Formats: sequence, C-alpha cells, structure tokens
Amino acid sequence: MKNIIALLPISTAQTLYMTIVSTLLACILGFPLGIILYGASPAGLKPRKLLYDTLSRLVNLLRSLPFIILMVLIMPLSRIIVGRGVGPTAVIIPLAIAAAPFVARITESALQEVESGVLTAARAMGSSDIQIIIKVLIPEALPALVSGLALTIITVIGYSAMAGAIGGGGLGDIAIRYGYYRFQTEVTIAAVIVILALVELFQAAGTIISRSLLSKR
Repeated sequence: MKNIIALLPISTAQTLYMTIVSTLLACILGFPLGIILYGASPAGLKPRKLLYDTLSRLVNLLRSLPFIILMVLIMPLSRIIVGRGVGPTAVIIPLAIAAAPFVARITESALQEVESGVLTAARAMGSSDIQIIIKVLIPEALPALVSGLALTIITVIGYSAMAGAIGGGGLGDIAIRYGYYRFQTEVTIAAVIVILALVELFQAAGTIISRSLLSKR
C-alpha cells in the first residue's frame, strides 16, 4: 500500500504533463479554427455559410465522439508520431485532438461576445480584418478566453483520467489499475482527491486571471 501511495506524485506529474502539453497543442489547433468559425459565421467579419456549416458540423462531430472511442481510433496516429500507442506521451495526441474542438467553440463564443459597436468603430477607422482580430477582438475577448482556457484544462484533466483505463498513465491509471482492479478503494479515493485538487487549482487560477483582466479595462 505504501508503495502504491508513493506512485501518486509520479502519476500526478504524468497527469500535469499530459494536461499542459495537450492543452497547448489543442490551443494551437483550436484557436485559429475558432477565429475562422467566428469570421465565417452569419454575424462574423466575412460570413461564409458553406464554410461555417462545414466546419461547425466537423467540430460538433468531434465534440460528440466519446473520448475513449476517439483515443482508440487515433492510437495508430500516436504510434506514427511518437512511436508508441500507450503511455502519457502517446495520450497527448488524442487529448489534443479531443480538446481542439472545445477550444474552437470557446474562442468563437468569446469573440461573439465582443460588442458590435467596438467593431463598427474599428471599421470606421479603416482597420483591416486582420487588424480587427488582433487589436480589437482578441484583447476585448481575453477575459472570456482565459476562463475558457481554464475550462479546457479541466476537461483535459477529465479526459486524461479516462485515458488511464487503456494504458494512458497518470492518476486515472492509478485509480483503475491499483484501486479498482485490486479492490483498494483508498487508492481510488486518493487519486480522485488529487484530481479534484488539480481541477480546483486551475479553476481558481483562471477565475483570478480573468477578473484581473476585466478590472484593467
């Protein structure tokens, strides 16, 4: 039992590693996609119905696919990219792909919350679409984007716990392999407590940063 509890710090480090790296990759994939979705939406800078409908359905499809199934489907891609199909590094690929649509929707929603009067003023000053996105939309939507990032991290932590069921490592692996399969409920409880602590930590950090950005406006 002591040896298993000693694995908690290692498993926590693995969970943080998977969460942080996959969230960064998800942002790299999802943030530009969210900007495109906003720009092509009916209320966007350059409405494009066909493009918006196509991307929107793709995002909805990926978001609705259960993560366990998505992870199994993407394992061959993980083997190609990182050379293995199990372990924390291999799980990063499906985690990033699963979280990217979430980031895209959060980005789209955050940009849509920007007041239209701000955009009108920017257009009246002769700003291009790129300038409006970089200098107006993103700064105005930054508090909402930070809150959305915190939600993304929390979602990824949940996904990483599920990944433990099929060899993903981390706290989910400890909870299932040592707690559930060996009927050691205390191990599962300890892993769950650490997961909840991580969720609270990231949620609190996101709230503090978001409020700080709002107060500086």
